[in-house]
Amino acid sequence: FLGPLYPITSQDEVGQLIADFNLLTRKLKQGEELRAKMVGDIAHELRTPLTNIMGYLEALSSGILEGNQKLYHSLHEESLRISRLVEQLHQLNIWESKKTSLHAFAPFSIKNVVETTLNAFTLDFQNKDIQCNWDIVDINIYGYEDGIKQVMNNLLKNAVQYDMGGWIHVKGEVINEHYKVTVTNLGREIPLESQKLLFERFYRIDPSRSRETGGAGIGLAIVKEIIELHDGMVGLTTKGDRHSFWFSIPLKRSEE
Repeated sequence: FLGPLYPITSQDEVGQLIADFNLLTRKLKQGEELRAKMVGDIAHELRTPLTNIMGYLEALSSGILEGNQKLYHSLHEESLRISRLVEQLHQLNIWESKKTSLHAFAPFSIKNVVETTLNAFTLDFQNKDIQCNWDIVDINIYGYEDGIKQVMNNLLKNAVQYDMGGWIHVKGEVINEHYKVTVTNLGREIPLESQKLLFERFYRIDPSRSRETGGAGIGLAIVKEIIELHDGMVGLTTKGDRHSFWFSIPLKRSEE
């Protein structure tokens, strides 16, 4: 916590002005710190694959290494890692820019969106021997259809990537004038201190695993960005190795 730049010595209008000024100053500084952290995180994520690619190419150009299928496959994997990161950053930027363009909202069937996304993961489920079942209450909601598809895609991709139980359950229901979608499966236990940070940009429970899994800690941040655009909420309910990632969207917009 950053202390005030100027002491507050009175409770009158001047004191309130100083308090507001201090608050604004702290928010600006926190914003700068977040931007600086993001730049550092991006540089960190790009450094390893770029270093690997440069090392391989330098060895090839100098004749130290000869090209073969295994080497070219490694170069391809490194380039794909960079492409995934750039695409995720691009998606994050797109959804941030849409905060002021709510006119693009339209009614759509949430059941159709969820089931279409689930069907698109059929091959992924088969490849990892995962049984997926769902129970989706159908209702029209008001928002970005493509955005909710992106949300479901990211949540399912996260569930498949870290699944340890061989099953995934998706539930869609109306609760207190909100529509809530929950994706539940089994995975490794998530430390308490990490649970509230999983939707933050570049956050990973175990950074050392990112090179193996290809994750950059952006997928859930995109989920949060899109759902907040809908005035909704995201969260995680976990007990031991059973995890439920969820989002909820208010239904009131469909009545406006």
